[in-house]
Amino acid sequence: MKDTTAETAPIRHAQFGRFSRSMRLQTLVRLRWLAVAGQTITVLVVALVLRFELPLAETGFLILALALVNLGLSLKFPPTHRLQPAAALSLLAFDLLQMSGLLFITGGLANPFAPLLCVPVIISFASLPLRHSLCLLAFSIACTTSLTLSSYPVPWHADQIPIIYPIMQLGIWCAIVSMMMFAAFYAYRVSMEATLLADALAATELVLEREKHLSQLDGLAAAAAHELGTPLATISVVAKEMERELGGDERFREDVALLRSQSERCRDILRRLTSLSADNEAHMRRLPLSSMIEEVTAPHRQFGIDILLVEQGEKAAEPVGSRNAAILYGLGNLVENAVDFARTQVRLTVEHDADRVAITVEDDGDGFAPDVLSHIGEPYISTRSRESENAGGLGLGLFIAKTLLERSGASLSFDNGQTGARVRVVWPRALMELRD
Repeated sequence: MKDTTAETAPIRHAQFGRFSRSMRLQTLVRLRWLAVAGQTITVLVVALVLRFELPLAETGFLILALALVNLGLSLKFPPTHRLQPAAALSLLAFDLLQMSGLLFITGGLANPFAPLLCVPVIISFASLPLRHSLCLLAFSIACTTSLTLSSYPVPWHADQIPIIYPIMQLGIWCAIVSMMMFAAFYAYRVSMEATLLADALAATELVLEREKHLSQLDGLAAAAAHELGTPLATISVVAKEMERELGGDERFREDVALLRSQSERCRDILRRLTSLSADNEAHMRRLPLSSMIEEVTAPHRQFGIDILLVEQGEKAAEPVGSRNAAILYGLGNLVENAVDFARTQVRLTVEHDADRVAITVEDDGDGFAPDVLSHIGEPYISTRSRESENAGGLGLGLFIAKTLLERSGASLSFDNGQTGARVRVVWPRALMELRD
């Protein structure tokens, strides 16, 4: 049994498009004010407390430049403004250049604050598209390399100038660059997984909302029948009066008869809608376990796969709960996957006792691929075979089903049985009976 998500495939592309990896300006502004404060405090401590010689004019100019740019951004744009990737890249490159300038005039790579060059790169890989981040990474490596050419000494005691040998500088360069690349890769992977999860959860909410709308159509039809009943009755009365008065006039007889017949037809349609809602109201509100299973499996019986239902437990003691769109959709997705990838048969085993309710879905297909079995249920992890990848699945189906079922209080387990894939869903019985 594999994951089929043709139904959810358009959701991601229509709703999200390509990943929206843009940065909010206020976030960057706050980080830069923190950088201005940190640089200012560091310079003052080194110059006034430690009393090391420091080019105060040059360092003050660089810090002031960063503060003025930040102030200009705060005044020109609203706090909610989101930066385009190119604009964010330019600002981060400026931050990197400003930091490199400070380090260059304060000892280059010998300065203990040199690893701070990694910060703009990490921010970029966490919030910008990959190609923009790679450009900034290349620029940061170039800036780090330029620091090896610094002729300015590290601020220190005049009679104890530290000596950094070339081999040591090479080691520091390698350490900073390797740390920069590792941190950038780590930030990118974590950010990408968070984005995928957020998008998948949004798609889940869209699917659940659609299911709720479908379950509410019956109530909407009843409300429409109730509201339209009175005006249609008035139209029908007026049509009868017009027919009595103008029935003998050849010019209006056919039109008046048509008006009355159509008004009667509308009343018949509304009467059927009202009776349908009244007949099914109790069924729609309260759903026994057996009825829920039948509603889940019925749409998948016409595909040539035998769906075998095995009930373990007395039918008279089965749980009766409220209709839950999340459970219906989640179980329906599991059954659909089983039918799509079974050879001849899908087996549903339903168990219930005083403490729990369990549903096991098994097929006689090839089962879950061993290399993805431990990742099943993660967003955008498709368990399709390579031959079926062109069908457009994004790996969202099982994630949505798993999320919806877990929100209803169920626990899920995925494994391969003797003949194919097997999914087991277990609820505490109290949740199945009381869940609204």
